Amino acid sequence: MRVATVAGMGLASVLVAGCASDSALKQQVDSLSDRMTKVETRQGDLESKVDAQGASAKADAQRAEAAAARAEAAAGRAEDAARRAEASADKAAKAFELRQRK
Repeated sequence: MRVATVAGMGLASVLVAGCASDSALKQQVDSLSDRMTKVETRQGDLESKVDAQGASAKADAQRAEAAAARAEAAAGRAEDAARRAEASADKAAKAFELRQRK
C-alpha cells in the first residue's frame, strides 16, 4: 500500500513537472517518501494512544459496573433494615398500647 502510494505520488510528480532528470525525480520521490514515513509513524502513535484509551475506558466501565452492583446490594440491605425497624416500631407501639390499657 505504501509503495503504491509513493509510486503514485512519484508518477504524479513526473506528470506535473513534465520530463525531469532522474536525480530531480529521485529527490522529489525521496522527499515524499520521508514525509509519508513521518505521517505513518504519527498515525501509528495515534492508533496506539486510541487503543490505550479504549482499554482504559473499558476498565473504567467495569469498575463503574462493580460499584453500581455494590450500591444496589447496599440499597437492598438498607431496605431490609428499614423493614425490620418498621416491624420493631409496630411491636413497640402495640406493647405500649397494651400497657396503657392496664
